[in-house]
Amino acid sequence: MSDSLLPRDEVRTSRSGAVMPLAVSFAILAAVGSLVWAFLLQQRLTETETKLAVAMQDRTVFGQQLREADARIRANSVTVDQQLTRAQQEQAALVERAQAIAARQQADTSRLEKTQADTAQKIGAVATDVSSVKSDVGSVRTEVASTKTDVADTKALLQRTIGDAGVMSGLIARNHDEVEQLKHRGDRTYYEFTLHKNAPGTLLSTIKLQLKKTNEKKSRFNLLVSSDDRNIEKKDKTVLEPIQFYSGKDPVLFEIVVNSLGHDTVSGYLSVPKGM
Repeated sequence: MSDSLLPRDEVRTSRSGAVMPLAVSFAILAAVGSLVWAFLLQQRLTETETKLAVAMQDRTVFGQQLREADARIRANSVTVDQQLTRAQQEQAALVERAQAIAARQQADTSRLEKTQADTAQKIGAVATDVSSVKSDVGSVRTEVASTKTDVADTKALLQRTIGDAGVMSGLIARNHDEVEQLKHRGDRTYYEFTLHKNAPGTLLSTIKLQLKKTNEKKSRFNLLVSSDDRNIEKKDKTVLEPIQFYSGKDPVLFEIVVNSLGHDTVSGYLSVPKGM
C-alpha cells in the first residue's frame, strides 16, 4: 500500500522508524571517530612530550658544554696573557744581551786595533833580525839532514824491538856475548837454548819449547810454546823477532828471541822476569 493511501500519522511513524537507525549509525561512527582522533591525539601528545624531554636534555647538555667552553676560553685567555708576559720578558732580555754583545764587540775592536799596532811594531823589530837568521840557515839544514838519518835508524831499531804481542821489547841480543851482557844487567833472567826440528820439547824455567819447522832460505821458523797447560804454535817467525806471551798465576811477560837459524835448528834465548 502506498503512502498516499495511508493515514498521515502512520506515514510519520513509518518515516521516524527509518530515520532512527541512521542517526544511531551516525552517532556510533562519530563516537568511533572521536575515539580514533583522541587516540591519535594522545599518541602525538606522547611523542611531543618525548621530543620535548629530549630537547630539554639536549638543552641541559648544551648548557653544560657552553659553560665548559667558557671555562676553557677563560683559562686560555689567562695562558695567553702569561705567554705574552713571558714573551715580553724574553724580548727585554734579548735586547739586553744584544746591547752587551755590542759593547763587547766595541771593546774587542779597540783591543784588535791596539794589537795590530803592536804587531806592526814587532814585525819591524823582527825584520831587523832576518839577516842574522839567514846566516844560520845553512848549518840548520845540515843538522836537519843528520837528524833525519838518526830518526830513520832509531825507527828501524824500534821496529825490530816490538814483539809479536805488540809490546815494546828490551834490548835484543844477537849472539852469546850480548846475552851475557844482558844477564849482567840483572833486570831479567835469560835461558839460552838450541832446538832441533821434531826433537822432544826443551824445558826452560816453566816453559817448554819445540821446533816444528824451519825455512833457512827465508830465515823463518815455527815454534811450539807450552805454557800453563796450553800449547801455542808461533808460526812464520823471523830471526831477531821477539816472540812474546804471558804466563804464570799472575800473568807476566815472557819473551823468546831466536838469533841464529840453521837447516833444522834454531838458537836463541828465553827472557823471563826475575824469580820465575
